[in-house]
Formats: sequence, C-alpha cells, structure tokens
Amino acid sequence: MVISAIGGDPTAVVQELTRVILDCGGNIKESRMASFGSEVAMLMLVSGNWHTISRMERELNRFAGNNGVTMQLKRTEPRRFGKELLPYAVDVVGLDQPGVVHSLSGFFAARKVEIAEVSTRSYAATHTGAPMFSVQMAINIPASVHISGLREEFMDFCDQLNVDAIMEPVKQS
Repeated sequence: MVISAIGGDPTAVVQELTRVILDCGGNIKESRMASFGSEVAMLMLVSGNWHTISRMERELNRFAGNNGVTMQLKRTEPRRFGKELLPYAVDVVGLDQPGVVHSLSGFFAARKVEIAEVSTRSYAATHTGAPMFSVQMAINIPASVHISGLREEFMDFCDQLNVDAIMEPVKQS
C-alpha cells in the first residue's frame, strides 16, 4: 500500500505514523520525507498480508482524523519491469525559471525514458544571491536506446534551456 501524508511537526508525525504501521504488523519498504513550509510530507510504501493492510487502512485513517494529518492510502501491486532498463542519474542546475521540470519531463517522455525519481530545490547563489534551481532525476533508459545519441540530444536541449546538466550511469555495487 502507498501512503501519502501531510502534517505539522515532522518528528511527531514520523514517530506516530510509523508506530501505527508497526502496531498493525506492517513493514515499511520505502519512504521519503521532506519539510515544505511548516508542513512535513511523507510518502511510504508499506507491505503486509490482506489482514494487515485492512487494519492499517482503518488505523491510519483514525490517526489522520485525530491528528490533523491529510492522508491518502492506495493499494498497489509489485512493480513489473517488461524490458531491460539502464539506470541513469541526471543533475540539472541553472537560474530559477518556470517550466524547467516540465521541459525535462517532456524531453524524456518523448523518448520513452522512464522517470523513476525527481527532486528539486531552489536556493540563492553563494556570491551573487541570484535565484538558482536544481533538479536531480533518476531515470531508466531502455537498453535499445543509443545512449551517446540520447546524451548528446539531452546536452543540446539543456543548452537551449540555459542550464548546466550531467547525465551519467548509476554505479551499482
């Protein structure tokens, strides 16, 4: 089951939400948490048998209602990979401008490259204070794609956006 939760105090939300999952017999498989303004946002993948998932749905909804946490729950199935995919990391940095993530996602979607993760951040440049923007993506490239051609197209595309970029294979141990 996928859990999306938004609430107040990060430490309390994490501690209490994970307590409910544990008490119900659930297991956290993956999770992400970040603070946005005065709120914390969590995204989790939890597992358990049918009884455990049903119990978690009931108890998590009760927890949300009692604690002012906005929560969505969605049952899901294990992810299936139909083709061989090559994991790559993408880092993009430039002056903050509207539409960068939209443009990047459009570039990859047009080439049937799967976007697995996206993380963005705005910040002030160290010496000038100029508004900057960075994007980190984890992508999965079909093995049938010519990597050097894709990388060259991507670098040209980023030049047109006036951003610096790196696209490199993920080193697996």
